[in-house]
Amino acid sequence: MSKIKVRLFANLREYTGAKELELEAGTVKESLEKLCKRFPGLENIIFKGEDIRPYMNVFLNGRNISELNGSGTALNPGDEIAIFPPVSGG
Repeated sequence: MSKIKVRLFANLREYTGAKELELEAGTVKESLEKLCKRFPGLENIIFKGEDIRPYMNVFLNGRNISELNGSGTALNPGDEIAIFPPVSGG
């Protein structure tokens, strides 16, 4: 397990009351699951069943996880995950 940083944006920041936190996880999916355990109900925003909702943008060290190994991407100590929910406005 690697100690990583998770950065939250928009309604995720509002929901958790945090813009950034640290946790230990081995994969991107595991980090998201741990985040959801820490903040009950968050899983309904991030996941649809076992999968990350298609409109959620998850980045690992600035790269979209869809360009890597998706939610199964392995983490290394010091990695940074950024989670961007869809944002709209006028």
